[in-house]
Amino acid sequence: MTPEQSAALLFSQSACAIVEALGAFSENMQRIHIGESIAYNSNTFDDIINRYGIGFNSAVALLQGR
Repeated sequence: MTPEQSAALLFSQSACAIVEALGAFSENMQRIHIGESIAYNSNTFDDIINRYGIGFNSAVALLQGR
């Protein structure tokens, strides 16, 4: 994979993770607004980062071609 392809993959995975995280965040805000407990906790957001492979170590490895 070229450096440009690696960067494009990282960018696209980040965009997907942001969309998913915003959905979870929005659901939590809606639940708070109506007085319910949140549906998603910090583990959920950590899982999103890991699932899309955009954590620091994963991103560096991808960009370094490993």
